Amino acid sequence: MTVWIDTELCNGCKRCVKACPYEGVEIRDGKAYILERCTSCGACLETCKQMAMQTDAKPRVIPDFSDWEGVWVFAEQRGGELNTVSLELLGKAQELAGTLNQEVSALLLGSKVAKLANTLIAYGADHVYLAENANLKDYRTIAYTNVMEELVAKYKPNILLMGATHIGRDLAPRVSRRVGVGLTADCTELSIDPEEGILLQTRPAFGGNVMATIANRYSRPQMATVRPGVMEALKKPENKGNVIRHKVSLTQKEIGTKVLDIVREAKKAVNLSEAKLIVAGGRGVGDAKGFKVLQKLAGLVGGEVAGTRVAVEEGWIPADRQIGQTGQSVKPELYIACGISGAIQHRAGMMNSRYVIAINKDPRAPIFQVADWGIVGDLHKLVPEMIKQLKSG
Repeated sequence: MTVWIDTELCNGCKRCVKACPYEGVEIRDGKAYILERCTSCGACLETCKQMAMQTDAKPRVIPDFSDWEGVWVFAEQRGGELNTVSLELLGKAQELAGTLNQEVSALLLGSKVAKLANTLIAYGADHVYLAENANLKDYRTIAYTNVMEELVAKYKPNILLMGATHIGRDLAPRVSRRVGVGLTADCTELSIDPEEGILLQTRPAFGGNVMATIANRYSRPQMATVRPGVMEALKKPENKGNVIRHKVSLTQKEIGTKVLDIVREAKKAVNLSEAKLIVAGGRGVGDAKGFKVLQKLAGLVGGEVAGTRVAVEEGWIPADRQIGQTGQSVKPELYIACGISGAIQHRAGMMNSRYVIAINKDPRAPIFQVADWGIVGDLHKLVPEMIKQLKSG
């Protein structure tokens, strides 16, 4: 792409100079002049009302994707047990498919996992693409990628969703590269553009300081990963779906890797995404001793204790209890935020809480913008009083 200037049309308005992010345009003798720093990004073209900025670039044409239909969810399973994020994604898939007037499908890969198809249908899948093979018993990147690539090429889904789990974060980029499409990772919201009918994928960007919405107009399927606990599973017991078996031909030579042993952690990390009530603490809690007080409060109300990244870095709570962009995403009935300022990185992990109570000494703390009830005060006095009142009640 080349950009040049029609000097007869240019009136030296300087709009192109202000629009150029690379300082690639300047005014000489009352006319715009292209400098060597120009990257041909095209930022100046739209600002020129005189149509003096010219280019030989042709507008990119959106291909015809009318034969790409359906919202697909990768049904992640380990040892014959479905990961809850798969059911959560089926809930969101029902909403997206309803807007598009398309159908929901689940992709089930493994060995002797056919029984899981009934669960997937009960949670909204109209079709379950079942790929069973002894070489799919344990997750291996190449094996699963090969099968997913075959399914996408054969059935042409419009949207493909995967959980942002350990498996999903490994598999999704491999599949997207194989099928030649983009991937939006760690989405917190998914919706359909009412005008174009494309998937709008929202995720934190620039270190969590802004929420970016990404759209894919030029390739299919539209791929995204979503963290566990962000979406809501919607059971649909009356749903009638069907199972479509996909014949798999995999050899050990193709896969390349072998699973010699599976070592499970002795201590299972806490799954905060399933907690109904969470008492969370931030920098304002002060120390590990302050978190012991929060634990007492959580114990009285049958909840879990969690915290911000600062609390984890200071060693006040374990890393598996961190909530936020780099931690877990949760959606409890009640979220009690103690001494948490409410930076966007943390809010990204708790924004789906049904009710939020915030306790903070700073009345201007951002956490109050998302709180249903806000208490301006010292948590070291307020939390013990809450514990006292709960015990006496």
